[in-house]
Amino acid sequence: MNKNVKFQNYNLPSSERARIKNQYPMCIWMTGLSGSGKTSLCNALDKLLIENDKHTYILDGDNLRHGLNSDLGFNVSDRNENVRRTAEVAKLMVDAGLIVIVGLISPFQKDRTWTRNIFKTDQFKEIYISTPLALCEKRDTKGLYKQARKGLIKDFTGIDSPYEIPKKPEFVVDTSDKSIDECVFEIYEKFKF
Repeated sequence: MNKNVKFQNYNLPSSERARIKNQYPMCIWMTGLSGSGKTSLCNALDKLLIENDKHTYILDGDNLRHGLNSDLGFNVSDRNENVRRTAEVAKLMVDAGLIVIVGLISPFQKDRTWTRNIFKTDQFKEIYISTPLALCEKRDTKGLYKQARKGLIKDFTGIDSPYEIPKKPEFVVDTSDKSIDECVFEIYEKFKF
């Protein structure tokens, strides 16, 4: 970092921004394979929180790759940068007092650990969507697994690029045997927003 760049502190602390929203700001980080249910869970959780007068925002991996992360590919270093940028944006939004719901494959443990460490204590909640690869492939709404199996997509998580299962997530949910509503209710009950 350039020595001439100084971090600026402002008069209004993040606790005051949270107080006026009447909520505890946090980042809910949903990680899992493509097709595991991250986007559906993010949408349903967001809806439930809004219905309960919470101030939220969703950071979706696909949507971020249309703008902020549009210059990134899917090799290891680009995946690391994708997580870093997303985490930094989420951190700013949490500082603004929001409950930020992130849906991002984020396949590597070291990136998720780094992300956890940039947040204040108890402001980062990792949810592992443990839906099995076979079911994710069966869902394959985007046709990505089929393309990856044919070699048309390289570095696809779960096929020719690894997914490292979280070591100590705050919550694990498997969308293969429960409805999205059931899963979201469990998440909501777990974190008592």
